[in-house]
Amino acid sequence: MEQKGKQSQVRGVNSLFDKLKPKEDKFFVLLTDIADITVRVSDLMIEHVQELTHEEAVEHYKKVKEQEQRADAVQQRLFEELNTTFITPFDREDINQLASTMDDVVDLINSCAKRIMLYKPKSLPDSAADLAVLVREAAGFIALAVDELDTFKKRPDKIREYCARLVAVERKADDVYEHFIINLFEKEKDAIEVIKLKDILHELERATDAAQTVGRIIRTIIIKYS
Repeated sequence: MEQKGKQSQVRGVNSLFDKLKPKEDKFFVLLTDIADITVRVSDLMIEHVQELTHEEAVEHYKKVKEQEQRADAVQQRLFEELNTTFITPFDREDINQLASTMDDVVDLINSCAKRIMLYKPKSLPDSAADLAVLVREAAGFIALAVDELDTFKKRPDKIREYCARLVAVERKADDVYEHFIINLFEKEKDAIEVIKLKDILHELERATDAAQTVGRIIRTIIIKYS
């Protein structure tokens, strides 16, 4: 009986140590998972802005929505891990904000795909494809930056470079969207179509804004822990 009691105490102590010791890997894995989903859903968006029939747009949106739901599930798992882990590699607030903002990028891409499906625009302008490419470019830099997080102290310049590229992409997206708005009001005579197209492309432009915010959060993290 005494031996069993000692074993029980040891298991209890070990369990406590397991909770207390750093478990950085799982957070980096989960953040990388969300970043990878961002890349995949932005690839789908490039396809989605092509000339699709309504039926094709519906099927394509289902694929986008599936990725959006996967991102939500990973974010929820990360939130649960934050609540049950005593020691985290960075501040809990920073980890949660980073995951949430990457999820915002995915949500905005999903929102754009949904609007294309629902609004059934006559056609999408070239600016839609240009913005989709910029969103994909931003997603790529997010993935590269997140991949550097666990070792950024060894190569801080790389992660700073990726964050700077996110700022540059956002500025390009602003320019594309502004020129699109000018052309839209000058050339499109159908007021309903104006509303549709403006709303659709605005979601893509907002996705690059969210991507830039991801870069800002990462810069804050590396400043805190450099």
